Amino acid sequence: MKFLFSCLLGFLIFWLIPHFTSAQVHFTHQDTLRGANTPQRAWWDVVFYDLHVQFFIDRKQIAGSNIITYRVVGQPQDMQIDLMQPLTLDSAVQDGHALSFHRDGNAYFIRLQSPQPLHRLKTLTLYYHGKPHEAIHPPWQGGVTWTQDSLGNPWVVTSCQGFGASSWWPCKDYLGDEPDSQQIAITVPDTLIDVSNGRLRRVVSHPDTHTQTFVWFVDDPINNYDVAVNIGKYAHWEDVYHGLKGELTLNYWVMPYHLKQSHIQFQQVKSMLKCFEYWFGPYPWYRDGYQLVETPYLGMEHQSCIAYGNHYENGYLGRDLSLTGWGLNWDFIIVHESAHEWFGNNITDKDIADMWIHESFANYAEALYVECQYGKKAGEEYVIGCQQNIQNDRPIIGYYGVNNEGSEDMYYKGGNMLNMIRQIINNDSLWRQILRGLNHTFWHQTVTSRQIEQYIIHKSHIDLQPVFDQYLRTTNIPRLVYAFQGNKLYYRFTNAIPHFHMPVDVVIDNRTYRLQVNTQWQEMSIYLQEINIVLR
Repeated sequence: MKFLFSCLLGFLIFWLIPHFTSAQVHFTHQDTLRGANTPQRAWWDVVFYDLHVQFFIDRKQIAGSNIITYRVVGQPQDMQIDLMQPLTLDSAVQDGHALSFHRDGNAYFIRLQSPQPLHRLKTLTLYYHGKPHEAIHPPWQGGVTWTQDSLGNPWVVTSCQGFGASSWWPCKDYLGDEPDSQQIAITVPDTLIDVSNGRLRRVVSHPDTHTQTFVWFVDDPINNYDVAVNIGKYAHWEDVYHGLKGELTLNYWVMPYHLKQSHIQFQQVKSMLKCFEYWFGPYPWYRDGYQLVETPYLGMEHQSCIAYGNHYENGYLGRDLSLTGWGLNWDFIIVHESAHEWFGNNITDKDIADMWIHESFANYAEALYVECQYGKKAGEEYVIGCQQNIQNDRPIIGYYGVNNEGSEDMYYKGGNMLNMIRQIINNDSLWRQILRGLNHTFWHQTVTSRQIEQYIIHKSHIDLQPVFDQYLRTTNIPRLVYAFQGNKLYYRFTNAIPHFHMPVDVVIDNRTYRLQVNTQWQEMSIYLQEINIVLR
């Protein structure tokens, strides 16, 4: 006779990963200005950014303006505008009047003169210049990358997730406020091309200065770190995907010497879109299209303008992060970064402390893609294989209001948590409805972790709050302990928060029993002559 615990997520129950107590973290006034919805931010809501920037490549400098249209939603006071040193705000103009301002680190506070009636739209124009922060290790340490392609042509790109969009343009550098749309006008030498977000509306030539301006328009809300500049000697080709909302244009911008490779590698985009539209619902940016743009760094989920630097290889720079072999069958950057079009760009966290909403779902999306291509068992093997990358060094959710990311476990531990929740729900049709419902309910919105958690709890009709609290907010990994005494099986969880509970499947003679296990000892009558425990 065989006795088998069918673990919903093996490592989370039976494998107690060592956890480490983080040193006390100290935050500064500048951290608060960067990460909080300060009073000087909260009273106004961004409606439209009209961004104009010229890149002086030989000097590694930029200069430009940002015309901000905003709606008054609270009691007016000074306006906080973020712009990182060493960039300098030259002037701020409203209703024809130059305004006074003072600088506090990486934030400017502008004293407004004109009346600011509640609910009215107002416009502020900002002029700035300087040498922006240069990216040291993009995209993880962001800023502007000034480099050259393999033929010696200039290649200049931006990447600023976490670091901040204000590293290269003045804005409200707060994730909780997105413009309804945005124009991005980038002036470059007339021998080069700029690729930015949305659709290219026009190219304006300036023969007297040997420059040209590429005017791009984003027709949908966009988070500020997604706004991207990609300047280079690009080749371009176009395709179309027939998706859930009709024709979706696919635009690809690559180095000319990679044109042939891109035609082969980028065919994966269509299978990715088909899979993710099945699981998550329609691609969120049909009006703005889908683009892959080759970059000198690995990749980034820039909305409708995904940065691609995976060298036209399958895997993650040729490696399988799951060590199962499944990750070598597809291009990691195409799949992972495109998943962010749903989780990260369509649904955006209000505070970077909740970045698991972006990365846990994107990691889990990798497993769903494997499942779409090779079957459910393969997808499960992939997500479980990723467990080896879990560090369990600190909680997945960071500190709020100070621009603080949680642990990088938001990728692998978070993805495994979502896979575990799928097993708890034990209804793939309902699970798909939940994933699609998230993207429908929070379409083009910024959200908190609690909103996502409560939505899943409400739609599943299961009390998953202890699961979220355990795996997002602590580093403790629940451990299932059990013992036999006579014909009784005793079991409970240890190393868990007091109210933690989660089902565990027990298979006895090919019959499955679902035990509702918590932190208190419970018992089950069992009659076995021979006990063979198998963990899976």
